[in-house]
Amino acid sequence: MIEKSIAIYSFIDTLLKYLHHQEDKKRKLSDAEVLTTAIISALYFGGHLDKARSFMHSTKLIPNMLDKSRYNRRLHAIGEEITSLFLGIGTLIKQVATCKDFVLDSFPVPVCDNIRISRCKLLQSEAYRGYKASMRRYFYGIKVQLITTDCGIPVEFSIVAGSQADVKGLHQLPFSMPAGSALYADSAYTNYHLEDMLADDRIKLYSQRKSNAHRKDTPSLAYLKERMRKVIETSISGIKGLFLRKIHAVTFQGFLIKILLFLLAFQINKAFLI
Repeated sequence: MIEKSIAIYSFIDTLLKYLHHQEDKKRKLSDAEVLTTAIISALYFGGHLDKARSFMHSTKLIPNMLDKSRYNRRLHAIGEEITSLFLGIGTLIKQVATCKDFVLDSFPVPVCDNIRISRCKLLQSEAYRGYKASMRRYFYGIKVQLITTDCGIPVEFSIVAGSQADVKGLHQLPFSMPAGSALYADSAYTNYHLEDMLADDRIKLYSQRKSNAHRKDTPSLAYLKERMRKVIETSISGIKGLFLRKIHAVTFQGFLIKILLFLLAFQINKAFLI
């Protein structure tokens, strides 16, 4: 665990320099150390930042650790850097691995149990009340739209309100994939117009077909789509396996930051540190 913490710090520090991240050199705790502690919290402590902060300090990995309040303010101040890091790593993976096959799916992240919706303080809008057909349950929170490689490494994502249909969330994804790529998805992402638009950019969207679909699949293509779907289902299970039973957050921004940390932690662990 200590060796992995050092490896994560070295990687994050190098990547921040590559992305030309600027910070005050007089600080006793660098942004790389702040982010490393947060990633360790997502990997080993279910997103519990204070436990990770105590671990990094007690093991002398970060002797100049900030107190709980100051650390949380520093993490919130660089919240946008987490997205930049995730997308930067995703771009690096797509370039180095020359991956051409990707898989798309979404998963819900509730902010509270349904019975507590009326008392929820993080969110108060019907836009976040959604339904996940594959799970046959309602939830109150957000949806994460995720794209992984054919090896299950996340490379792109977007976060939408729980009530938003999966197919509408497609427009919030960057789709920065190389020409000639294939993107596999389930039937919830069926959109013939978008399929034609992506085809113009030499990206093929292969969504699973329902029985009444106008564009039918050959048996071999239907089998391929089903097999590729299992890749992202495994990755989503791995990401959700990092969660505690309830993701604790005082603000909605803090809740989103923790979701980003889980995505980034899984991506780094899956891609570089296994």
